[in-house]
Amino acid sequence: MMTVENGGLYAAQACPSGADSPRQLRMTLPAVEESVRLARYATRAVLTAWQLTHVDEAAALLVSELVTNVVRHARGTDVITVDLHAGRTWLRIEIQDTDRHWPQPRIPDGFDESGFGFILVEALASNWGVRETAAGKAVWAELDTGPESGPGI
Repeated sequence: MMTVENGGLYAAQACPSGADSPRQLRMTLPAVEESVRLARYATRAVLTAWQLTHVDEAAALLVSELVTNVVRHARGTDVITVDLHAGRTWLRIEIQDTDRHWPQPRIPDGFDESGFGFILVEALASNWGVRETAAGKAVWAELDTGPESGPGI
């Protein structure tokens, strides 16, 4: 297991494993705008290490949208947990926060500049959802990473 910390700003743990066992990265980030960039960067880096670059654009976009949603809307959340978990043919992205209110996806009006996050999640992910956690909630999305899966976007 590898742990990386940066002056208390964020922490990440990666669990290396063999080709047949799942790979996992867990990042703990503050609920601030800069965390969106850090989560996106770490996602791309770990997917390169895991040889999953064919889904890194879609995964980075999903991570960006889900972390942005927490930063903007999760009340009372100081810390965000980002989990990436890859199996042989799938990648699961899970973002946890301490707000017990589930996201309320909406269809934005034609002139709205925001509100498109869950439309992107629905378009890119093979499956997604929300689950309750002991501390709040987790929003998750899954991508197919099999050899026939394309870039997703």
